[in-house]
Amino acid sequence: MKVDSHQHFWQYDPARYPWITDEMGVLKRDYLPGDLLPEMRANGIDATVAVQADQSERETGFLLDLAARHDFIAGVVGWVDLRNPEVEQRLEHFSQFPALRGFRHIAQSEPDDRFLAREDFVRGVAALGRFNFTYDILIYPKHLPAARDLVEKLPDQAFVLDHIAKPLVKTLQMDAWAAGIRALAANPRVFSKLSGLITEADWRTWRPTDFKPYLDVVFEAFGADRLMFGSDWPVCLLAGSYAQVTELVADYLVGRPAAELEKIFGGNAVHFYRLTKSKATNAPE
Repeated sequence: MKVDSHQHFWQYDPARYPWITDEMGVLKRDYLPGDLLPEMRANGIDATVAVQADQSERETGFLLDLAARHDFIAGVVGWVDLRNPEVEQRLEHFSQFPALRGFRHIAQSEPDDRFLAREDFVRGVAALGRFNFTYDILIYPKHLPAARDLVEKLPDQAFVLDHIAKPLVKTLQMDAWAAGIRALAANPRVFSKLSGLITEADWRTWRPTDFKPYLDVVFEAFGADRLMFGSDWPVCLLAGSYAQVTELVADYLVGRPAAELEKIFGGNAVHFYRLTKSKATNAPE
């Protein structure tokens, strides 16, 4: 099964998705399963993981409802308030929905660069393991030290880094990012998604060769067993097509063993998110 480990759906509402700015006009419309499925089929992708883009339980319910109605949505990464003192009760509630595989917080937008290492947040992430939920780390390079501290405090929690921590491709800054990536990858429970690359470069003039140094670092740090392809559709449309982001990773992998391609384009996502064909048949209230 070939899997896209990272994409989004939404019914566009500027109040719910304020991060979609005026320069992102292409994103100011609904993006739903019917829009994605033709892209997946054209690129040989069988299943996908839908990831939250709004920090609300309403968003989690919205994605679970879509997953219940569309078999190709193999998993959902939702949102819950991990700082809530009663977070375990909410996790208990959500544990009844088999499509829900993990949670994410948009930590990159928090004013505190050390947000991920805050005691109240660490406590919430620690609760995920009791329900077999994963955690997606969404950060910028400056947050890598806090992310490393988080995973060191919770060595048994399953983590995946989104978008290889959004390296500063436009300005060709690598050293601090690379050091942070290597430190984070030292924990064998941390995976990374090969996603969100082209939107960190110049949207109009990027070339595939721009990303080779960054891909070299993550392959060295994580290895083929802990990397997974993700399109970041529809956000990728700011800089390119679904086919282009798929080809970017596929072309980089040319010459590598077929077993590595199978892992990166599906096997690792299936393993990490424990994806199955069995999903929820109803959505949460």
